[in-house]
Amino acid sequence: MTNMPEAKLAREAEICYATVAMVTDYDCWHPDHDNVQVADIIRVLTANADHARSLVKAVTPNLSDRPDACPAGCDHALDTAIITAPDARDPAMAEKLDAVAGRALKA
Repeated sequence: MTNMPEAKLAREAEICYATVAMVTDYDCWHPDHDNVQVADIIRVLTANADHARSLVKAVTPNLSDRPDACPAGCDHALDTAIITAPDARDPAMAEKLDAVAGRALKA
């Protein structure tokens, strides 16, 4: 229901992240909406999958024009996130974190 974990993990990995959310039904909260049948949900999910494919096809060509440095600073999100002094860091933990925080840990 939420993509907060994914957004947070992307930020920690210094990856730009955007959400695409598509509604399947309203019956859980809309007081004037009838109950939804499974067939209705499947129909909308299938249409949403088509919409998502169209979106990816439309957006993908634009990704090659992106600058190397993120204008929003995503690629340097960890610059001020790690406050432990380099000499106080556990080398084993730094090695484990290398895949997502190596750039910031080596700075």
